[in-house]
Amino acid sequence: MLSNLNQPLRTLPGIGLKREKVLEDAGIATVGDLLLYLPYRYVDRSTEVGIAHLPLDREVTAVGEIVSMQMLPGKRRRFVMAVEDETGAVACTWFAGFQYFKNSYRAGDTVALGGKLTRFGRTLQMVHPEIEVLANEGDDNQRLHTGRIIPLYSTTAKMKADRLTARALRRLLFAALEAVGNDIEDPLDEAIRKRCGVMGLCAAIEKLHFPDAISEVDMARQRLAFDEILYVQLHIGQRKKTRQHAPGRVLISDGPLARQLIARLPFELTQAQARAIAEIARDLQRPVPMHRLLQGDVGSGKTLVALLAMLAAADSGAQAALMAPTEILVEQHARTIREWVAPLGLEVALITARMRKAERVEVLDGLRCGAIKLVVGTHALLQPDVAFADLALIAVDEQHRFGVVQRAALREKGHTAHLLVMTATPIPRSLSLTLYGDLDVTVIDALPPGRLPVRTGWRFARERDRALQFLSSELGQGRQAYIVYPLVSESEKSDLQAATEAYEDLQGGALSKFRLGLLHGRLKREKKEAAMSAFRCGDLDALVTTTVVEVGVDVPNATVVMVEHAERFGLSQLHQLRGRVGRGPCQSYCILIADPQDALSNEARERLDAMARTTDGFEISEADLRIRGPGHIFGTQQAGFPRFHFADLARDGAIIRAARREAQALLDRDIDLTSHAVLKRELDAVSLRDMQIVEAG
Repeated sequence: MLSNLNQPLRTLPGIGLKREKVLEDAGIATVGDLLLYLPYRYVDRSTEVGIAHLPLDREVTAVGEIVSMQMLPGKRRRFVMAVEDETGAVACTWFAGFQYFKNSYRAGDTVALGGKLTRFGRTLQMVHPEIEVLANEGDDNQRLHTGRIIPLYSTTAKMKADRLTARALRRLLFAALEAVGNDIEDPLDEAIRKRCGVMGLCAAIEKLHFPDAISEVDMARQRLAFDEILYVQLHIGQRKKTRQHAPGRVLISDGPLARQLIARLPFELTQAQARAIAEIARDLQRPVPMHRLLQGDVGSGKTLVALLAMLAAADSGAQAALMAPTEILVEQHARTIREWVAPLGLEVALITARMRKAERVEVLDGLRCGAIKLVVGTHALLQPDVAFADLALIAVDEQHRFGVVQRAALREKGHTAHLLVMTATPIPRSLSLTLYGDLDVTVIDALPPGRLPVRTGWRFARERDRALQFLSSELGQGRQAYIVYPLVSESEKSDLQAATEAYEDLQGGALSKFRLGLLHGRLKREKKEAAMSAFRCGDLDALVTTTVVEVGVDVPNATVVMVEHAERFGLSQLHQLRGRVGRGPCQSYCILIADPQDALSNEARERLDAMARTTDGFEISEADLRIRGPGHIFGTQQAGFPRFHFADLARDGAIIRAARREAQALLDRDIDLTSHAVLKRELDAVSLRDMQIVEAG
């Protein structure tokens, strides 16, 4: 943004080489950077009446004449200035900067004071107010610190050492705005601004720093947020349109393998699954590469939909690969897919980093010669020695856990391969439109018939014994349960109860009469597989585990999941954990234990309340976006999300929709934006790396 303002800071008055270096260290390298240095909040000092009539305990501006100044001794020396007008007087106190005040102000000066007005006994007072000398009483031409809405700016330690205070920053910004004046070219022409209801860019920047009313700040933010979203939409829109012209291959979406699988299913497809299958089939029948996001709640049947897309490749004589982030999830996919396709005579290969050498060589040979049509694997699929005879379709599960380079590396193993990316974490619509605008989106919004909603409640740790009693009663009826902990072992930095210690305590205490297993990420592969196999087969009643069970574990007989220290988890992660139960015909339960009671934040309480209120994954994701922001939607801060300075994806839905419509209209008329020179220049100047835009590969 503002690529025409790339002149160095030292072109502004008051900035030498030393100060320029201080600002550069704070990320402010150009005049444009300075103009977009955001205030962290605003103080309203626009209330300005006679001193005696000013409201108490509010930010105000008092204008009067200095009648006295003195240094008062004591444990804390202080400089006191008395200012009067025709209605009354106010005493101003500062505990630092004595020499500055002595040299800068004189009795008889007319000054404006900005700060909070309080009363000390019978005296009105201000402590550390902002002060400006007025050339003539009532002259407000240069008033930057009083008598108006005042922006407050964050300052670094180096800024403070250079006396670059918020007050000094206001002066710099005022000078910068005067220097550039009307030279800021607006990338949006008047027709676009009017159509989208946004103000001009120059006005927006001015009002961001020196608004006449607080409402103008939000209007300015909306304009700059619109620009941010528009540039993202233009970028991904150009990429999508370019890809639509790339040559692809047509796959047989209703071939014999796919028809046999559907005919052999022991259940009916849900309407949502049927709709998803039809949408994907239409993509595969077109001579351009599919680029589709399949999202659906836990247990909604995405794996079957993905398998039918993979069978379209096999029916066409080609190959398909499914990549997932963890061995547990990959092994679950391989087991499920093998059960479905065994009657069809298809081999399903499995590739992980820990497979035996002889087995790996055999699989690699089968993929290279084309004998193996379907393969499921972890990141091991990306290894250079993994080659395909004819890779035509790629499915990526839990796709947010893979980077752009990883997805692209897998796509390069095929020729114009179709891509299906999947997530079990429902994505809020505003986030989907912003980050995945180049993807066609399919949503599976229904669970298989007969599934009962999981009953969810949260309790404080003091009620853990009662929760364990309930869990024991479920186990006593032949059900199974998960008990989830956030850590594997105690650390000096955390007081969280560890899974290993909990396993020992429960085995010798509350659950001593039941068969317990332990599962966590640090176990060797053989022990992980043994624990999961025993639990899946019913040889274990309860599994004490960490979040490795978040995805990929499907045990219909499990009816209780109890999550310890639930306040430490994100909403979507809690929802994923809840999805481990509710997969069978019996009523299931999710018990969230929060600890400690006194330290539970409002944000954590809001998350737990949301979990108890709804089982709708999309409602959960919207709440997570509102509470924590887009970078946390998938449970941990994601490096692949845009770091917007102005846009707020939780509340800017209207802006996102307007920017998306405008971007589509612009690209429909002119994909290269040659008729919008300034907009094209600004778009080219945006650093996509700095914005960290998510790409699907």
